[in-house]
Amino acid sequence: MTTPSLPNRLEAILYLKGRPVSIGELAELADADRRTVEEALVALTASYAQRDSALEVVEQSGRYGLQLRPGMGDLVKDLLPVNLSTATLRTLATIALKKRILQSDLVDLRGSGAYDHIKELMAQDFIERRRQSEGRSYWLSLTEKFHRTFSVLPDLGATDLTEAA
Repeated sequence: MTTPSLPNRLEAILYLKGRPVSIGELAELADADRRTVEEALVALTASYAQRDSALEVVEQSGRYGLQLRPGMGDLVKDLLPVNLSTATLRTLATIALKKRILQSDLVDLRGSGAYDHIKELMAQDFIERRRQSEGRSYWLSLTEKFHRTFSVLPDLGATDLTEAA
């Protein structure tokens, strides 16, 4: 399998971070030098500008982010079954992909804004938090409400399936 191009890697980083990211952080995460990252960002931004896409790359105060184009927010708002921001939904998606994740690891992946996302997701009962038996962090996992709301069945092991039958 070939390594994705730098613009594609930057696109993935911007998507998963869900918040504006500095050139330095992008360079570190993409394992590339700052100048090459700057050139790749220009190419990525131009690529989004040329295509008919719901997303765009934006720069604010030296930080770059991937966001919905103006006018698309109302469409997405009506499609979401819950009242969560895009960034909070990305945090929830990260937890869902991992099934169980340490809060400290989630913050490393999503940034310090994840603390607010965690509070919101717990308040809406989409995730639960349990103190790690050894260490200072918490385990985050999905709740029954998450599975009902998003129509996702929990990953049942073979023994669970046979017991249910």
